[in-house]
Amino acid sequence: EVLLQQHARDIISRVRPDHIIEFGSGTSRKTRHLLDACSELDRPVTYWPFDVCEPVLRESGLALMNDYAGLTVRPLVGDYHGGLDQMPLPQGSCLYLFLGGTIGNFESDAARLFLAEISSRMHSGDAFLMGADRVKHPDILHAAYNDAAGVTADFNLNLLHVLNRELDADFDIESFRHRAIYSAQRERIEMYLVSGSAQRVRLGALDCEILLGSGEEILTEISHKFTCDSLLSLLGESGFTLRQHFEAEDHLYSLVLARSMQ
Repeated sequence: EVLLQQHARDIISRVRPDHIIEFGSGTSRKTRHLLDACSELDRPVTYWPFDVCEPVLRESGLALMNDYAGLTVRPLVGDYHGGLDQMPLPQGSCLYLFLGGTIGNFESDAARLFLAEISSRMHSGDAFLMGADRVKHPDILHAAYNDAAGVTADFNLNLLHVLNRELDADFDIESFRHRAIYSAQRERIEMYLVSGSAQRVRLGALDCEILLGSGEEILTEISHKFTCDSLLSLLGESGFTLRQHFEAEDHLYSLVLARSMQ
């Protein structure tokens, strides 16, 4: 977020967007740095946040329009994993956003397909801004994903609460523990839930059962980390050419501004 704040004005000056379209917008906290830059540069924009949670989109959209005079917010409710065919193509230059390092949560082939789909929608005056977490010392990653406060563990274990609630499952949540490891070979964090005992779990909504052995692991999330070379390769393989690469001073995080080669 600090990196975005530092370069937001430069990005808006370069792209001069009429529209900002963000995938996985959440509460749009980071996006405010770009909207601040638009206000400072007297650049009116229409903001299109795209996410799955309609109440959050509605609430954050109203807050943004209250805070930024003249801002138009047009929320898009949906799952971008399902494709972008129904997404509108507004007239004027567009700045597409994919912030927060979320691209790391995709398997490699899926990441290329998703980015290629964005690239195929872009026109000559459009730009794409993406955040990416960089490869760093394993001790740093271990500390972040196995934090002493247990924040990441709670986030991981919450998946079982969701499954119990949404799929009428009966996971014994207290018997699971969080485990996160860094695979140097794959350059990614792998998060697991480890069953502390043998258990039979019923998922009522799916009318099925699964058997888990003691110590058996459920892979819940991956988070790829990128080198400079692997990040630029991903962009190139997905139909993008680099316009500018913003790096944190410690090289722990990147923002890339790109345009489509189509």
